[in-house]
Amino acid sequence: MLIGLVGKPSAGKSTFFKAATLAEAEIANYPFTTIKPNSGVGYVKVECVDKDFGKQCNPRTGYCSDHVRFVPVQLLDVAGLVPEAHLGKGRGNQFLDDLRQADVLIHVVDVSGSLNAHGEPVDVGSHDPAKDVEFLEIELDMWYLGILTKGWEKFARTVQQEGVQVQKPLAKQLSGLGCDEEMVLAAITRLQLPPSVMQWSEAHLKSLATELRKRTKPMIIAANKIDVRGGKENYERLVKQFPHYKIIPCSAESELALREAAKAGMIGYIPGEDHFGILQPERLNENQNKALQFIKENILGKHGSTGVQDVLDYAVFSVLKYIAIFPGGLNKLEDQYGNCLPDCFLLRDGSTALDFAYKLHTDFGKNFIRAIDVKTRRAVGKEHVLKHRDVVEIVASK
Repeated sequence: MLIGLVGKPSAGKSTFFKAATLAEAEIANYPFTTIKPNSGVGYVKVECVDKDFGKQCNPRTGYCSDHVRFVPVQLLDVAGLVPEAHLGKGRGNQFLDDLRQADVLIHVVDVSGSLNAHGEPVDVGSHDPAKDVEFLEIELDMWYLGILTKGWEKFARTVQQEGVQVQKPLAKQLSGLGCDEEMVLAAITRLQLPPSVMQWSEAHLKSLATELRKRTKPMIIAANKIDVRGGKENYERLVKQFPHYKIIPCSAESELALREAAKAGMIGYIPGEDHFGILQPERLNENQNKALQFIKENILGKHGSTGVQDVLDYAVFSVLKYIAIFPGGLNKLEDQYGNCLPDCFLLRDGSTALDFAYKLHTDFGKNFIRAIDVKTRRAVGKEHVLKHRDVVEIVASK
């Protein structure tokens, strides 16, 4: 799974990325601070199952804080996109290509309207953030259209002459974008395209590009800089104007400040929560105290969180529809080293016990005998559909 961070320059993508990963990403208020994509590990939040067993887990990857498990996911922060990026403006083709493998996109928008279309500072509120949402849709659609129509006439003639169903060769041509035959067929059916590809017009191809983009690169919007003047009003307007998107109010800068303070041991903070506790007040100077008070009152108090964790969780659990599954033994939750519930895996909703066995190891899948639902102590078969936060033991032949 790969989560791509997109948006125009200086909208706060790199700040969001650093807040989510605490990786060293260059942050500055000028276009193209990020040239090469930053790759890092963020985390999604799961209520840990350890408390169901009266235990304290010892994660091998990620971490657990107060029985809240943070499971690693891969994040990619690509350079800012500008209008006509699909034509190569601002090295746009390269940046778009960086997004090919992304499963979901987080569009970080400067909801305060303090940047123009090219990411250059302007008076707060003078730019309409709705234009940023529309511009990114256009750039992504035109990028898809360019890939779709490359050598189209030859492609269409070949499909016609060979008499094959178009979804198979088309899925192959677009496989780099995450398309498969089922997805292509569903898009063609929904759009009611003519049965012969030779009859597909430019308008048909544009609508197909848009439909496939929506299916392969679902997107949510992080309305960043919500605390800046005019941000709240713009956010409320965006929600009404784009009801088909999930739009989450966000302050990446506040999240970064809280996570760095927590890492330094000055505060106790669980990402995504609406509060924090000051652990070492003597280490905080006047400016730090003021900053924390501002975050407490204007971000956490008004919005319930900084939004960063909410965005990541929504992307993985609501958009991509993943569930968290814990491997564990019926009589022993510890591994050979004594670590309790050391692993947590993210699987697609609808995954079966057999899918989970293969996720653990190919041999477990090939030699599957049964699975055990550790919570209910019930044996289940390979077709058993798993639920979020299940604890499962796989029994396989040797």
